[in-house]
Amino acid sequence: MIVRPLLGLAALVLLAPAFAQQANPSATGEGSSSTAAARDALKQQAGDTDQTTLLKQTLTAVDKQYSMIRRGKVAATYDLSYSYIGQEKINADISSGQLTLFNIENDSSHTIVNTLSVDYGLQDNLTGSVSIPVISRYSQNDNFDGLSHSLGDIGLSARWQPIETQRGRPSFNLSGGMRLPTGRSPFKVDANRGLATGSGVTTLNGGVNFNHIVDPVALFGSINLGYSLPARHLSQIRNGRTLTRVDPGASLGFGFGFAYALSYNISTSFSLQETISAGSKLYFADGSTSRTRVQTAGVLNFGLGYRISPKTTINITAGIGLTDDVPNFTLGISMPLNF
Repeated sequence: MIVRPLLGLAALVLLAPAFAQQANPSATGEGSSSTAAARDALKQQAGDTDQTTLLKQTLTAVDKQYSMIRRGKVAATYDLSYSYIGQEKINADISSGQLTLFNIENDSSHTIVNTLSVDYGLQDNLTGSVSIPVISRYSQNDNFDGLSHSLGDIGLSARWQPIETQRGRPSFNLSGGMRLPTGRSPFKVDANRGLATGSGVTTLNGGVNFNHIVDPVALFGSINLGYSLPARHLSQIRNGRTLTRVDPGASLGFGFGFAYALSYNISTSFSLQETISAGSKLYFADGSTSRTRVQTAGVLNFGLGYRISPKTTINITAGIGLTDDVPNFTLGISMPLNF
């Protein structure tokens, strides 16, 4: 799907009489100028990016783990995302065969995340990254009805490409990183006074990411593993018991999708991501323990990339939650910051 060449083909059809006249130079003196006009219509115009470059930019917007930058280069990206979680809970109490309590509770949460990500090329095949999120959450439930602002969990990561990319062949890289518990911990926050903006634990992760560009399509996918360190020295009251420690379970994630260049300036993408997390073990001061259930998070994403300048491409992504453990709806905008 290439727009400029199609426009050029239309120009050839319209200028066919001029070509016929060019065969007889004495018929008109405009033959050469008409031919030049048709040739220019067929060419990629100045400022147009090639589709391969656009697809690479789209892959970076889908997830930075698919991209690398040259040694000594710095790349910054601003991401703005919104997510919504809404559910209804039915409370009922049947005693002696009679319904003594029945009510429907609406529990909803709106989250806005502003994230600044900076990449630095340590080597041509090794890129280091840091991401700093600022989170705003608004909740409507029986415990807390209001707005919370806080720094989120800061992420540090690196991507290494062991084999140089060759045109026409798939490429892959290895990634690893950690997420620090700099956000407001869910194990320390007072549920009646605010909302958590972080996981409360240090998380380590590693994975393999691959992509293959077959102009005008780019295929991509990833597999990753995650492990969270225990959260210790807690003193949170939960249902009359004091929580003292949490051992999160390991997680396995995978994703795949494709990006498609509609023209030299517009691309679209589709991806499916899923993460399976083992249950966490909770320890209480009275010696008792409890374990949470296994969680499955599946999201279907649709994206659109639009190149507004030779160096800037804005990407918009909409996500639909496929399981109960993820937001019902997400919307994100990603834009590179050029220095």
